[in-house]
Amino acid sequence: MKSKKKINNRDITLFLFVIPAVALYCMFFIYPIINGLYYSMTDWNGITKKFHFIGLGNYLSIVQDARFRGSFLFTLVYALMLLALVLVISMVLALLLNSKIKYKSAFRAIYFFPAVISMLTAGLIFNEFFYRVLPGIGELFNIEVLKTSILSNPSLAKYGILFVHVWQSVAIPTVLLMAGLQSIPQELIESASLDGANKWQLFKHITLPFVLPVVTVVVVLMFKDGLMLFDYVVGLTQGGPAGATESVALLIYNHGFKEMKFSYGIAESIILCILVCTISFIQIAVNNKKKVY
Repeated sequence: MKSKKKINNRDITLFLFVIPAVALYCMFFIYPIINGLYYSMTDWNGITKKFHFIGLGNYLSIVQDARFRGSFLFTLVYALMLLALVLVISMVLALLLNSKIKYKSAFRAIYFFPAVISMLTAGLIFNEFFYRVLPGIGELFNIEVLKTSILSNPSLAKYGILFVHVWQSVAIPTVLLMAGLQSIPQELIESASLDGANKWQLFKHITLPFVLPVVTVVVVLMFKDGLMLFDYVVGLTQGGPAGATESVALLIYNHGFKEMKFSYGIAESIILCILVCTISFIQIAVNNKKKVY
C-alpha cells in the first residue's frame, strides 16, 4: 500500500509540473490554429470588428487565383533547387571534413561562419553585392550578363536569391551529416575495403544507408525552408522584378498586412501548412523504409 501511495503522489507531482507547459502550448499553439481556421472562413480585413462568415469562399478563390499559382510554382521549384544543392554540397563538405586533411579545424570554422549571420542581414549584404560589386566586375571584364544586377532580371533573380540561401544553409546540414558519418562502424568500411570495394561502392552500400536517417532530417528541413522562403526575398528583391520572386510566404504577408485581406492570407497560410506537413510525412515514411539500424 505504501508503494502504491508513493507512485500516486509522484504521478500527481508530475501532472502538476506538466500543467503549465500544456496550458502555454494550448494558449499559443492550439488556440491560434483553431482561431485561424475560423477567420480563414470569413471576410475579415484584420482591423474592423464586423465581418461575415463566408465558408470556403477564400479557399475557392485561392484555387482560381493566378497570382497564388504563380507564387506557388516559383516557391516549389525554388525549394527543390535549394534541397538538391544543399544536400549535395553539405554531403561533399561532410565527407571532406570527416577525412584526414590538413587544417581541418580551420575549415570547419570557415564554412560555419555564414550560419551565425541572420538571414535578413545576409540578404541585405548580398543586395549591395549584386547591385554594386557584380556589375562593376561585369564592366571590367566586359561580361554582358553581369553588367546589370541579376536581381533586376526576372529570369535570373531567383538564382541570386538561391546563391545566398545555399551559401548560408549548408553549415547545419554539414554538421548533421558529419555526426552521421562518425557513427558508421569502421569495421564495416575496413572489411569492405579488404574485399576490394572502391570508394563509390563504400559510399553507396555502407555510408549512405547509415546516414539516411540524417539525410531524411536534412531533406525535411531544407524543403520546409525553401517552401517558407521569406527573409531572403525581402532582403534582396522584395518579390520583384514584376513579381517574379514573390514566394508564397511573401504573398501571405502582402495580402495580410499590405492589401488588408487578412482572412485571405490566413487561408493561404493554412494551405501552405498542410502542404509542408504532407510532404514532410511522405518523405519521412519513404526514407524510414530504407533505414539501416
